[in-house]
Amino acid sequence: MDVGVGERLREERTRLGLNQEAFAQLGGITRNTQGSYEKGERNPDSVYLTAVLKVGVDVLYVLTGRRTQRAIEGLNEAEETLLDRFRTLSDYDQKAVHRIISAMADAPGVSSAEK
Repeated sequence: MDVGVGERLREERTRLGLNQEAFAQLGGITRNTQGSYEKGERNPDSVYLTAVLKVGVDVLYVLTGRRTQRAIEGLNEAEETLLDRFRTLSDYDQKAVHRIISAMADAPGVSSAEK
């Protein structure tokens, strides 16, 4: 495995604000295996890459060094960070975030200019 792949995988993990243990769990592997991937000692398989893709890892970037174009252009850094963190939440927690945001957006006394 190219050393660059391991470095880019570590970069993506750090970008998402996760330690090796948490990231490994999301990918369905052990922390030791995660460390081996990041050191370039082992190659991640498609099951792992699919799992981390679902939590916001730019797998194309990890494999090739080229970023995937964002589906929504014009996101600022804070919005990208929020979206990346949202993607790491469980389904249950994502639904809770949706409920909170909906309640805030529908709160009485909030003008459309403030929304």
